[in-house]
Amino acid sequence: MPTAIIADDERLMRDQLRLRLNQAWPELEIVGEAKNGDEAIELVGQLKPDLTFLDIRMPGKSGMEAARAIGAGSNIVFVTAYDQYAVEAFERGAVDYVLKPPEAERLQVTVDRLKSRLAKPKEAVNDSVTAMLSQLAEKMAAPKPTYLQWIQASIGQDLRMIPVEDILFFRSDEKYTCVQTERFEALIRKPVRDLAEELDPALFWQIHRATLVNVNAIEGVTRDIRGRHLVLIKGKPDKLEVSRSFLHLFKQM
Repeated sequence: MPTAIIADDERLMRDQLRLRLNQAWPELEIVGEAKNGDEAIELVGQLKPDLTFLDIRMPGKSGMEAARAIGAGSNIVFVTAYDQYAVEAFERGAVDYVLKPPEAERLQVTVDRLKSRLAKPKEAVNDSVTAMLSQLAEKMAAPKPTYLQWIQASIGQDLRMIPVEDILFFRSDEKYTCVQTERFEALIRKPVRDLAEELDPALFWQIHRATLVNVNAIEGVTRDIRGRHLVLIKGKPDKLEVSRSFLHLFKQM
């Protein structure tokens, strides 16, 4: 019976991943859980699990640092919320990953890969993991992208510089994009698809092809009588529709 440990500083995420793994791979035995990289390293030394699911961002030692320390002691599966650099590297196949929150369909792909990996000679797997960790370290060390800090928008005949953290949401129509703050509404000509590439994805979520919302402005999510999911904005009557392809952003809420 294959064994695994889960390392994540959020109890909810550990519970959710354990549940999803049990559904996708009933034979896998979760033999331990850790809240940070140091605990994960200690558990691997004690329990010798076949697999270690490591959150990339944890207090103390990160998942990356823990993976380096664990080395060939266990097969590493990284868990990440939105780290584009990590995902790009993992897609090459040597080290697998799970996106937060874990989706059943994508997790099944991971499980199938891991079953195949465990069937191979351990030496071949470890060589592949070591090579991938080196490539990933180079990716993570690359310069971080510079995101927009200000938006220049029109209010009547005037132009105003608006700090992006003051913006509640962007919503586009055929000609303009509305920039909504707590105090006023302004217009710009840049479409949401371009803004989505220039704004920090940790601060602004795209919830529709025409809508970006500041995560700090989200009060909650509701459903209307037609079954549509709508984002509620703090202190505003606006309800922003969520496209089906972006619903996964709210499954952890």
